Amino acid sequence: MVYEYANRLSQRGHRVNVVHPLLRSPNRASLTKKLGAPVVLAANRLTGLPRTGWLNMLPGVNMLLVRSLDERFIPPGDAIVASAWQTAERVVGYAPDKGRKFYLVMDFDPWLGPKDRLEATWRAPLHKIPISGWLSQRLIQSGAEDVTPVPIGIDHERFRLLNDFGSRSRKVAMLYSRLDYKASDAGLRALEICKGRHPGLEAILFGRREGPRHIPSWITYRSNVSDETLMEIYNQCAIYLCSSLAEGFALPPAEAMACGCAVVSTDCGGIREYAEHEITALLSAPGDVEALASNLTRLLEDEDLRLKLAKTGHELIQKFTWDRATDEFEEIVSGRNVNP
Repeated sequence: MVYEYANRLSQRGHRVNVVHPLLRSPNRASLTKKLGAPVVLAANRLTGLPRTGWLNMLPGVNMLLVRSLDERFIPPGDAIVASAWQTAERVVGYAPDKGRKFYLVMDFDPWLGPKDRLEATWRAPLHKIPISGWLSQRLIQSGAEDVTPVPIGIDHERFRLLNDFGSRSRKVAMLYSRLDYKASDAGLRALEICKGRHPGLEAILFGRREGPRHIPSWITYRSNVSDETLMEIYNQCAIYLCSSLAEGFALPPAEAMACGCAVVSTDCGGIREYAEHEITALLSAPGDVEALASNLTRLLEDEDLRLKLAKTGHELIQKFTWDRATDEFEEIVSGRNVNP
């Protein structure tokens, strides 16, 4: 998200610095950004600049590596945007020459930080830009002010419909992650339940690192896939399964929708931005494996329902573009759309 905004703001004539602080501990992940003249975005890395082969960074974006987030290493600008609670703690104390202060809120408790410190940053004197309406409500309930949600976008060139809705095999795609809040084991259990009901079921799992230790032959696992390969996976499958306990936006199900999958998911918060039960997806309570499996079974057995959800979901998700998100983001950080 940070790099997408950096590229697109650069294309619009902003001078953008993405600040990457050297960190001694891998547990102190942080991101900071700054926008305007210049605009700075900051990202986390242990020893240096990250590899961004999955996204071509434009020449107008300055990928800046600094010793720390100490104020002396941060260039001046028109706006500075923290992009995690750790960097929000630092940005709030910066001098005015660093720019107007904003906070792109993508993280939430209890998985991505201690509740008290994280919510303290939500109440800090920064203009908050959460990535979904659900996350916006969490901020407001914690006492946050100056909150303007900007739902993120989908790159519809990288994720688009290649195979017709009706010509897909009964195959299910799912992101696999070892992060607790992704609850991938619950997704696997739901798939196993459905396999017992539908012996011909096949699934494709994908993830950044190694897959499950013991994986049955009817499940294929792909690691470190390119966007092009991921688009092909989505287009091979009739259904996308999401088992997360909570998500700020839930990007993979949105990508899958853009590629024509019908979505079965937990009601994990941010997904409500585009997923409505029985309209564009089937939703169930987080952690309820049986309900997740039941919804998956419904789509395996009801082709009309699957096609309806796939088509309505695909139509709706077209509204979520990076151009629209960048328009709104740019208005806020430029001071044209900031609450008094």
